[in-house]
Amino acid sequence: MSARHFRKVAALALVTTVGLSVAACSSSKAPATVNGVTTISVDCAPLKTDGNGNALPQWNADVKAFEKIHPDIRIESISVGTNCDTAADFAARIQAGSEADVFDGYMTDAQAVLNAGQAADITKYVNSTTVPHWNDILPDIKTPFTVDGKLYGIPYSAYTMGLVYNTNIFKAAGLDPTKPPSTWPEVIADAKIITQKTGKAGFEDYSAANTGGWHFTAELYSQGGADVSADGKTATVNTPQAQQVLENLHTMAVTNKSMGAKQLLTWPDLLTNAAAGKVGMYIGAPDTVTSVANQFHGSYNDWAMAPMPGQDGAAAGTLAGGDAYFFKSTDTPAQIRAGLLWVDYEKLTPGIGQLNYVNSKADGNPVGLAEPIIFSNGTASATADAKNKAASANVTISNFALFNNNPVKSVIEPPDAQGLYAVLDGVMAAALTQPNPNYQALLSKANSDVQSQLNTYWKTAG
Repeated sequence: MSARHFRKVAALALVTTVGLSVAACSSSKAPATVNGVTTISVDCAPLKTDGNGNALPQWNADVKAFEKIHPDIRIESISVGTNCDTAADFAARIQAGSEADVFDGYMTDAQAVLNAGQAADITKYVNSTTVPHWNDILPDIKTPFTVDGKLYGIPYSAYTMGLVYNTNIFKAAGLDPTKPPSTWPEVIADAKIITQKTGKAGFEDYSAANTGGWHFTAELYSQGGADVSADGKTATVNTPQAQQVLENLHTMAVTNKSMGAKQLLTWPDLLTNAAAGKVGMYIGAPDTVTSVANQFHGSYNDWAMAPMPGQDGAAAGTLAGGDAYFFKSTDTPAQIRAGLLWVDYEKLTPGIGQLNYVNSKADGNPVGLAEPIIFSNGTASATADAKNKAASANVTISNFALFNNNPVKSVIEPPDAQGLYAVLDGVMAAALTQPNPNYQALLSKANSDVQSQLNTYWKTAG
């Protein structure tokens, strides 16, 4: 899972009730361009107190350098909280039309922002001249910000979920950490060996506080299934793929007893166990390793990542998330062009801004993890970024090579994700705790409950 996953989940339900009339709430402001200089406000400037050392001074230095290159553009930086934003603040700004000219949003925010009438259509402005690194960006992370063929955001960071595993525990169990499992049957087999040889949980997973439903969804994507239909309006939980997810987990938890003695785990439960060296494998995004090391006092170099397992081969998909910058619907063409140049400079240029690993390392941050995911493998941007990262790496970068070199198709969360996850927690819990779960009954009821949830969501969203 991603530590940033819950950053804006509450915002979606709130914003989608606003409707297109919200744009009219925007207050008038001074002309965007005066004496040939275009001013744009940009949010997500780092906080002084966010624990990143010189992050804000570096942002300010980047602004100064950018303005020197582009003397006809002026950046007004806005900080909007730790982890860039909070759900309540984001929703309030969208409702009031008070967001920055160039504002951050999550992958699942796109439709909500459009429903509120707050995002500019930037399709005609975006090309490899206005955004020099545009053609190198992964197509999968562009898709969530394209609605009805129109582009509304520039993605600058993404994560996908994979298999996170403890290399020390693999060695202790007699397993080769350079050859982790690539299929769910192999995960099951290795988890059993880990428990038998070390007494530790071979694999752990969530099943409470919406995290169970979240991981059920991620593992369902790996099977080629989904919670909902392509249009997001029909529940599709009661499928053979969904039953396979539950059978895999039940085999590990109940039959093989290789998932530890305690179930109904939430996010901090699992990562606390992982940091203590009690878990061989779990499903997660790269930044969970940061959480294990920093928040729960584990070690970066104990961990490696492999792609999301598939059932009989490569995974059909993996759950993805990430951020983009949107452009306010009231922006002038000059502001949109200025914003595109800034986002490309600060977020997409190897060696600068978020991709300046020399500064990131100096600030005490990990360098070498499989994040942020931005560029397609083999592109000039990906090659330059990888070279820069390797030069400043302070974690074992080879531990993430399998994950980096074998990307899986990205699939974003379903509509009303948190409502659906709450329903699906119970299905996960049953598979992990009941001696003989009735999968058909569980999935039939879950499908009905998910459909009810969707009906309510779409009625509200319009």
